[in-house]
Amino acid sequence: MRDGETLRIDLPAGPSRVLADLRASGAEVVLVGGCVRDVVRGVEPIDWDVATSAPPEAVAALFPGSIWENRFGTVTVRDPDGGPSVEVTTYRSESAYRDQRRPEEVTWGTSLTDDLARRDFTINAMAWLPGDGATGTGTLVDPFGGAADLEAGVLRAVGDPDERFAEDALRLIRAGRFAGRLSLRLDPATEAAIRRGALAAATVSGERVQDELLRILGGASPSAAFELMERLGLLAVLLPELAALRGIPQRKPLPGDALDHSLRTADALPAADGVLRLAGLLHDVGKVTTLAEGHFLYHEVEGERLAGEVLERLRLPKADARRIGRLVRHHMFVYTSDWTDTAVRRFVRRVGTDLLPDLFALRAADDAASGIVDPEVGGWGELQRRALAATLDPLEPNQLAIGGDDLVAELGIAPGPAIGALLSGLLEAVLEDPSLNSRDRLLALARTMAAA
Repeated sequence: MRDGETLRIDLPAGPSRVLADLRASGAEVVLVGGCVRDVVRGVEPIDWDVATSAPPEAVAALFPGSIWENRFGTVTVRDPDGGPSVEVTTYRSESAYRDQRRPEEVTWGTSLTDDLARRDFTINAMAWLPGDGATGTGTLVDPFGGAADLEAGVLRAVGDPDERFAEDALRLIRAGRFAGRLSLRLDPATEAAIRRGALAAATVSGERVQDELLRILGGASPSAAFELMERLGLLAVLLPELAALRGIPQRKPLPGDALDHSLRTADALPAADGVLRLAGLLHDVGKVTTLAEGHFLYHEVEGERLAGEVLERLRLPKADARRIGRLVRHHMFVYTSDWTDTAVRRFVRRVGTDLLPDLFALRAADDAASGIVDPEVGGWGELQRRALAATLDPLEPNQLAIGGDDLVAELGIAPGPAIGALLSGLLEAVLEDPSLNSRDRLLALARTMAAA
């Protein structure tokens, strides 16, 4: 496939309608970016991006209910039938960038070639110009040889790579994502420019880094991207806590150090859950500072602290950060089949019923990345079955058959710390013997505890 060749694309209704309406208004309109790249690769696109010569105010007026919220001329057009939205961006040119992130000035243009020239990599600088005939037939616009680079398996910057990365340091990270996810090798000049500019990745905001990392973790094998980023000097800039695992020894059946193990763990977790994969990536970061005489004592505690610092830097939502922190903290559980049912209930209460599926998934990935096979008898798989059964028993104060108001009314004790202490004592008793969880038995037990 080359510039100017005919290319057929089976368009969904939403993008097809947007293209048709813009063309009917007299504007030039094309598909751009990832959707064109995916079609050329033979992969069905997920997102559809459109570029046009029409100014953003004209696009917004053409599609009532659309959203235009930024100064870069991107209008989000909602599908009236409930399908995915389509982003429509006006052709533009940009002046010099400030802080390797934002151009000083954005001006609307009429040249598609100029618009493509400002993009990061040749594989993303292709467009599809719809034809006048049957729906779905059009022409590939590829002035920088993106299709040939895809065919050759090369990731190459558009124009001067130093200029492209100086414009926006996020492109340094995107290079690792695209090369790793699409199994591309870096063009030598592009790779050299990334190495020269790697330190500039530190200027990228945490939110933008987070977005790229989660995109990497959504790929089939994220380890390839992270290994490339390490080689380019980017990993030490973005995730120094993770990079520091290189050289930390592991006593596991599979070869490699603690970084190799962490990357394998992330690979072994489901791609659909980027946050869980991030937990797998960070689960052993505490090993760097806790290594002593071949052991990593309490590395899960140190790991929770370090992971928290990483996630705060990445501006991860607090709920996701808490989820990862708890997984790192609890991933080192040790189970033997002589645990009593009470011990299992206490384990479930300590971990939290909400975390159990994630924790066991992380443990399975951790073992797979280590080359360890869980024994059928006495292994954590057995604990998983027992823990599931334990979730049917009372594990939290709000699951007791009585509450604080009952204790105040029946025992005549004023609300306060004494009531809280009684409820804690009752829960401890029910953890030992769930059959105690009835109103009469708990009140009797509470009277005995209060008298003592």
